[in-house]
Amino acid sequence: MIYRIFLQSIFSALVLTSLLLAVLNIGFAQVRTSTNYQLQSDSINIGGGFSSSTSYIQESTVGEIATGPSDSASYSLRAGYQQMQEVFISLSASGDVTMSPDLPGLTGGTSNGSTTVTVITDSPSGYRLTIEAENNPAMQSISSSIADYNAGADPDFSFLIGSTDAHFGYSPQGVDVVQDFLDDGGTCNTGSLNTNLACWDGLSTSATSIAEGAGANHPSGATTTINFRVGLGSTAGVESGVYTATTTLTALPL
Repeated sequence: MIYRIFLQSIFSALVLTSLLLAVLNIGFAQVRTSTNYQLQSDSINIGGGFSSSTSYIQESTVGEIATGPSDSASYSLRAGYQQMQEVFISLSASGDVTMSPDLPGLTGGTSNGSTTVTVITDSPSGYRLTIEAENNPAMQSISSSIADYNAGADPDFSFLIGSTDAHFGYSPQGVDVVQDFLDDGGTCNTGSLNTNLACWDGLSTSATSIAEGAGANHPSGATTTINFRVGLGSTAGVESGVYTATTTLTALPL
């Protein structure tokens, strides 16, 4: 399922696309664990293994007994080593977003919007949520663009805009936000705080991790709020119009 979320102001409009992946809801147990490893399932068989070429990847087992899927109104059973590897993951977004307020070109200012994303998975290893932009820079009009926020090696704790700057950035918040966007109250990528509307960075055309869960969270899921901001300096000289940024959110089981 694809969600398209629109963020608009006089200078900016964002289309946010998110991907929904879903398979069967399956319960998991671990046959062996320690502080260093976790074996989700094992197999007693007489052959098989992993093989690949330029056009295929195959993992097989030979000699198992009574394997295969079995379903009823109240359960789904996947018997056998190969059957057990399927996991459920879903991604949903809160809907369209309107950037506010509209920004007058003569005085500048900031315009804000946000969307809430929920990932549900029964993968025992958790999930990863990434974001990427379709274009570089992400926010563009027919004839102009707004630069992606450039924070450097680590996100900026505050959204910084000089008098001649025009930038578009984002800041994620939630229980599973990755270390890059956590802070110690003044500096990002250090500490364990997730300060509201802090740790800003710019979008990239490469997928960037913004949240990672360490285990299954089915059925309640985990929520991440992505805050977006356009900042215009008082003498930035941005061409008036509607600007659009198309981004993709992807959730993958680990």
